[in-house]
Amino acid sequence: MMLSTPLPSTTLWRLDEQGVSSGNSLQWLGQGKVLLIGVPGAFTPTCSNQHLPGLLASKDALQAAGITTLACMAVNDAFVMAAWGRQLGAEGNIQMLSDGQAELTLALGLQQDASARGMGIRCKRFALLLENGVITRAWVDEPGRFELTSAEHILAELR
Repeated sequence: MMLSTPLPSTTLWRLDEQGVSSGNSLQWLGQGKVLLIGVPGAFTPTCSNQHLPGLLASKDALQAAGITTLACMAVNDAFVMAAWGRQLGAEGNIQMLSDGQAELTLALGLQQDASARGMGIRCKRFALLLENGVITRAWVDEPGRFELTSAEHILAELR
């Protein structure tokens, strides 16, 4: 993935008070300093026990480092992403976005085939720092790993 390139323009989904809505990735992630994490799946062990909780626990420190928006994306539907966010207390803290058709995942080249585990095409575990819609930093973990994309690692890199 090339840094200093614009975030691809694709459709993302989310569930809010009005129901499921779609929006352009740049519309929802293109303003300010955004930390977007991508996870292989909502409700999966590492994502639920470490990745998203770590992001939530580090919200204040990330904001102090200049992050204006925290967002989490997975190749799951908007209902699953919303339910997962509610379960972990992300509502109002982290945008829970669905890349249900893997459009953004594929456009970024961050897909993995998890068919052997019954999950189909999913995104790799990643974190992107976006500044006004431009990718300025990227961290991608190898499949099965959780190191580079942890909130602690990202905070250390931003300092």
